[in-house]
Amino acid sequence: MDNSTLLVGLDIGTTSIKVVVADAAHQELQVYGAVAAPTRGMRHGKIVDIDQVAESVKNAIQQVSEKTNSKINRVVTALPVSMLQLESTTGLVNISDSGKEVANEDVQRVMYAAIKAAKKKDRQAVALFPSRFLIDGEKDVDDPRTMIARSLLVQGLVMTAPSAEIHNINTVLKHADIQNNFFVPAPMAVSSVALDEAERTFGAILLDMGGGSTTATVIRDGQIKYATVDLKGAADITHDISVVLSTTMSDAEALKRDYGYADPDLASENEKFAVKAVGKDENNLVSEKYLSEIINARLQQILRRVGRGLYNHDALSLPAGVIITGGSALLAGIDDLVAADYDVKAKIYQSAQIGLRNPVYSVAYGIVNYANNLNDIGYLANTVIYQDSALASNERPASAGNSQKNAKRVTRKAENDTELAYNKTKLDGEVDTETRHEEKTNNNENKNKGLAAFLRKFFD
Repeated sequence: MDNSTLLVGLDIGTTSIKVVVADAAHQELQVYGAVAAPTRGMRHGKIVDIDQVAESVKNAIQQVSEKTNSKINRVVTALPVSMLQLESTTGLVNISDSGKEVANEDVQRVMYAAIKAAKKKDRQAVALFPSRFLIDGEKDVDDPRTMIARSLLVQGLVMTAPSAEIHNINTVLKHADIQNNFFVPAPMAVSSVALDEAERTFGAILLDMGGGSTTATVIRDGQIKYATVDLKGAADITHDISVVLSTTMSDAEALKRDYGYADPDLASENEKFAVKAVGKDENNLVSEKYLSEIINARLQQILRRVGRGLYNHDALSLPAGVIITGGSALLAGIDDLVAADYDVKAKIYQSAQIGLRNPVYSVAYGIVNYANNLNDIGYLANTVIYQDSALASNERPASAGNSQKNAKRVTRKAENDTELAYNKTKLDGEVDTETRHEEKTNNNENKNKGLAAFLRKFFD
């Protein structure tokens, strides 16, 4: 197989690592294979043991390599929304006193100046989203390359993440003998595949019910308006089952998968199954309904916490309702439960791609789709942050000047400047962490589905 055009999306989750391999050489992205493998060394989305996570990543990469008959050296990696923060920024550079054509290197220089201006202690840039370029302080353009200019200014948004967390992820990948091209925000990856244009325009809630956390992201007018994170997820449901039924975590996970319902009303009191209890010789008989009541109790807690923020931001009135992704989306009746609790329409996202219908692949699949649709300016921005690795293929590195070799790119329109409200994290005892993202803006241009438009008004 030709590895030079492969795109590999990596989602390092609390309970499982998902990898999706796709080929960007064709008119449309072709998915070759996907793997979900168990994770060790993670807790609520955080790395707590680098060696264990590295071994988990290495195992997942090996499995998908064998499955797709490909050699994987590089990946594009998801970052959870709880890490992210946006800063507005401006960069200005001189091109030539007499004026000359703007080259890739000039665009990179002005982007570097913008990133440097937004630098904050203990945080590092992971993405830059230019909103507009100004030539000689007057001409507003989307892409200044090959235009004559004396000076070049860029305005936009810089996304940052904690330096320590980025170091941990990069160390994991290094220990797994894998290199990272660049990072993609997880909600942006999911949004690129789970929401259609109408849902992004008229408004939807993206509910990602992962293993270690639950994230609700509000998207309207093609922009992310708000997001909230609750650090409880599918792993906590499994733990509840284990504790209440006095069984092992592995048995509890199997029970949840095979007999569990999100809504106890769907379960039967008469349907019973044997549960091997720790320290007992005889098995216990447990009904589907009792098991589902255990599951439902935790789900109701998670939905209640997430729902507070959604209610306060008037998100529950959005016409497209809630789109559910993540591992807990597999629980029978979860869509009806969400619809009833929030009094909205709710549906489960399932990819039309063969082999990716399981919602756990939403982020990893979103990553390859997201990367495949980055335009040239987006890739140039990544080369400033990640140097040549942003464009390197799975066979050989690509130079910044050769920015059209790796994937199909879609040109997008620029956006207005924004006024941002920065991330604030509220700790509620030991049971809840909520990250809220809000913003205010004046936007007089047409909305569009471009990458920059998604991030014009960010959230905390």
